[in-house]
Amino acid sequence: MRDALNATGRPIFYSLCSWGTDNVDEWGNLVGNSHRTTQDINSSWRSIRSNYLQSQQNYMNAGPGNWNDPDMLEVGVGALTFQEEMTQFSLWAFAKAPLIIGADIRSADQHSLDILKNDELIAIN
Repeated sequence: MRDALNATGRPIFYSLCSWGTDNVDEWGNLVGNSHRTTQDINSSWRSIRSNYLQSQQNYMNAGPGNWNDPDMLEVGVGALTFQEEMTQFSLWAFAKAPLIIGADIRSADQHSLDILKNDELIAIN
């Protein structure tokens, strides 16, 4: 699949998901641009913390063109406090994790949208 996507000549982000199993952090960079390092996330601080910490165990296997993916952002889903949303976005940005929005942005509140549009953190990422 990677070869077929590369053959299009267009920049396409290819994300792999094996939920952090099968030692994907060791071979994922040979196949795709990012690979899931964790189980599915949910909108709780416990889940966010767990996914972040698990993903960071293999930080040394990530780099340009190959990112560890602790799953999507829960910013704007509606179950987190403003501080929890800002912290998750910051952690993902500093970890250079893919900033994949898990919320329906049509119904996200303005505070969440402001977090998702934070130019400084996006630049760090």
